[in-house]
Amino acid sequence: MIAAGAWTLEHGHRAALKLTGGRFPRKLLGMTPIELHHTGRTSGRRFSTMLTSPIHDEQRVILVASKGGYQEHPDWYKNLTANPDVEITIDGRTLPMRARTAGPEEKSELWPQVVAVYKGYAGYQRNTDRDIPVVICEPRI
Repeated sequence: MIAAGAWTLEHGHRAALKLTGGRFPRKLLGMTPIELHHTGRTSGRRFSTMLTSPIHDEQRVILVASKGGYQEHPDWYKNLTANPDVEITIDGRTLPMRARTAGPEEKSELWPQVVAVYKGYAGYQRNTDRDIPVVICEPRI
């Protein structure tokens, strides 16, 4: 079950982007909105999920598989662990990328930066027994 806040964020964000031709909002909770296009791990179908990226540059887009602190990983994360070739739409451009879970060292470097952008992630981690994955998406070559 998805929390009401997560559902509202996902669908409200998608509606705002559709109404404004992808131009609004430029920032959401201090993060850059992105659209993740991923392949279903069992269905093979293409899915699209609205997310936010706390950190991004030309070489990578960082995602956090928090699911608001729920006890299980979000479906989009399960899908990209099975099918790491994804596309990310950011700032009106769609880029082919490969997603991977940050290793322990990478996560320990990234996590303080992630929480500095959006403090809610620290609370999500406190509310769950699972280690919330940090995902690094890099350009496909």
